[in-house]
Parts: sequence; C-alpha cells; structure tokens
Amino acid sequence: MTKTSLQCRECKKEYESTFKYICDECFGPLDVKYEFPPITKNTFTNREHTYWRYFELLPIQNKSNIISINAGMTPLVKAEKLGEKLGLNNLYIKNDSVNPTFSFKDRPAGIAVSKAKEFGLSAVGCASTGNLASATAAHAAKGGFPCYVFAPSDIEHAKIAQALAYGSKFIAVDGTYDDANRIAAQIGDSKGIGIVNINLRSYYVEGSKTLAYEVAEQLDWQVPDHLVVPVGSGAMLNAICKGFEELQNVSLLGDVSKMHMIAAQPHGCAPIVDAFKLGSSDVIPVENPDTIAKSLAIGDPGDGRYVLKRLKQYNGFAEESNNREILDAILLLARTEGIFTEPAGGVSVAVLKKMIDDGKIDKNDTTICYVTGNGLKATEALMEVLPKPEVMQADVAKISAVVK
Repeated sequence: MTKTSLQCRECKKEYESTFKYICDECFGPLDVKYEFPPITKNTFTNREHTYWRYFELLPIQNKSNIISINAGMTPLVKAEKLGEKLGLNNLYIKNDSVNPTFSFKDRPAGIAVSKAKEFGLSAVGCASTGNLASATAAHAAKGGFPCYVFAPSDIEHAKIAQALAYGSKFIAVDGTYDDANRIAAQIGDSKGIGIVNINLRSYYVEGSKTLAYEVAEQLDWQVPDHLVVPVGSGAMLNAICKGFEELQNVSLLGDVSKMHMIAAQPHGCAPIVDAFKLGSSDVIPVENPDTIAKSLAIGDPGDGRYVLKRLKQYNGFAEESNNREILDAILLLARTEGIFTEPAGGVSVAVLKKMIDDGKIDKNDTTICYVTGNGLKATEALMEVLPKPEVMQADVAKISAVVK
C-alpha cells in the first residue's frame, strides 16, 4: 500500500492524510505527497483500461473504496490529417471527450468521490461550470451519495440536463462561477459536505494527473516535447506537470524538464495569459467572463499563479483565442480527425495553431493537444456558424439533383 501525507504547497508543512485542504500555518493549499512502492512498466500490464490501473500512484488507500464508472485510458490519436493542415508530423490528440460523462472531469471527480467514501462522508457536491457537475453527479449516483451542484444559471442546457439525470440537486446561482464557488465553499464547510473541488481538492486534483500517466504510457514511456492544455482554474495543467514528475521520480520516464507546457485560455476570460504576457506573477481576476468557452469561464483561477510557475519551470507559453477562432478550430478538428469537441477543446486547437504560426513548435516535435470535453454538450454557439439543412420534398429526382 502506498503511504501518503498532505504537504503545504507554500510552507511545506506536512499533515496526515485527513479531510483537510488548507494549511494551518500559512493557509496555502495542501497537496498529496507519496512514498511510492517499487514500480516498473510491468506493474500496469494486463490491468483494467481505466485510470485506476495506476492505483499505486493515486491517493485511495483501500480498493474497496473505489467508485468507478470506467473512465480513463481514452484514445491518444495520431492526428495525421490535422497535423498535415497545421504543418506538424507528430501531433497527437488526447481525446477525453469519450469518457463516460464526456469530459476529463470524470478523472478528478472519481478520485474525490472515492475519497469521500474513504472518509465516511454522507454527501458530496461541487461548484461547476458544467462538466464537473455531470461527473460528480454520476459518481455520486454510483456511490449512493446525495449530490449538490452549485453552478452559474447560464451554463449550457445539455450540461444541466445531464447532471439532473444522474439525480443531483442542482442549485442554479444567479451569478458567475466564482459566486457559485464561494457559496459552495461556505455550505460545504458548514454542513460537512464533501465539495470535490473545494474541501476535497487536495485529492480531487490527483485525478487529473492521470492525463500525464496515460499519455506517457501511450507514447511507450517517451517524454513529449509540447503539451497544449486548456486552462480554467489551472488545476489540470498543474496536475499534468505533477504526473510527469512522479513518473520520472519512479524511473518510468527520462528527463521531463525539456517539456514545454502551453496554457490555452479563451479571450474574454484569460487572466493567466494576461499575467504571462505582462511578465507578472499576479493573476488579476476577470470579474465578468465573456466567452463561448463557458467551461473555462473561471475569472479567478484558484491555481493561476501556480500555472505561471509551471510555465516558467517548463519554458512554456500562454496564449488566448477569440470566439471565432474557437469555432473555426472546433470545425477543423471535426473535419480532419472526426473528433467533435466543445469550445474548451476548440481553445486548445486554436492556440496550438497560433503556436505553430509563431514558430514556437517545430514540425517534428512530439506535440500533445488535450481535448477535454464533448461537442454535444455545447452546441448552441456552434449552431450559429453551421449551414442550416434544407427541408426537401421526398422526391428522388429532386433530391438526386442536389447530390453531386
């Protein structure tokens, strides 16, 4: 069994692995620290094709507490047609749009809800821009937990419907994500509810690092050159870096310091990009996010300054894309690789294109572009730029005339 503790990201004070997420000394965030057992590439051979194949690298102590809906081990697609369009020979799409609730959020939600079971909590919940609502609600349903979702009232209808279908209590907040997050934090703490991305956050973020584990294994344990990551709170980019570092620490990977991390944000909610371009370590919150990429519309990113540290550590970049660029990128990915992504994935592809145009990525570099959510969750914005089907009379001759 892997031994774990909690360590403050700021002052490095250590704590036992308990239901705790803020340091008593400096109020910094707590991260899970591990003493890993001996691990080899063969450790993961012939295991289930979910992210739970990496059990020894995850913070659940007893396998009986795992709540799994079979998420993870999503395809790493060699994107030859898209690569040809963009001028890259070794482009890969990590396609997390095919997870059980159709986004990468199944990874952190699954770890957090499993940890809630391990802690003996009676209910779970989340603050969400949409995808986490569905993922938390699905895992709660599987684990038999009541689930409370706090989300802005203007998120995509498909995401609300999905979370409600799993049986969650959906609280639509008349305000921004940051308003919903503040309310969820106060209610979670006062009522002892496991809010997965707040008071269970130390464990929750560990799920996202499996996006590093899988990419490394799918590349036959080679270190990629560039990773393009969509950024909302910044937790995923930080976790992916942690995942690669842990694989190096257990000698499954070579030197990861040569990787380049690229943070992709939407124009209208790009506080990390703004700070990066100013050379500042302070992330100034965006009070009223305005973007079609609603799942990235987090005006005050909790891990924002840690993303800036990671970009410095990994010789990275941060770039934004506007609504039109996002929509064009969604269609480009769909029409070259047959992958339909929501706007967050469009942000990744649009920023990837900008990095290539700016000469930041060489044509032979191994480049990973993370696509984190499914297009069917957010069709409203895209419908405006798609051709409207013409209704035709059921007449073979008339229809035959328009089929070239």
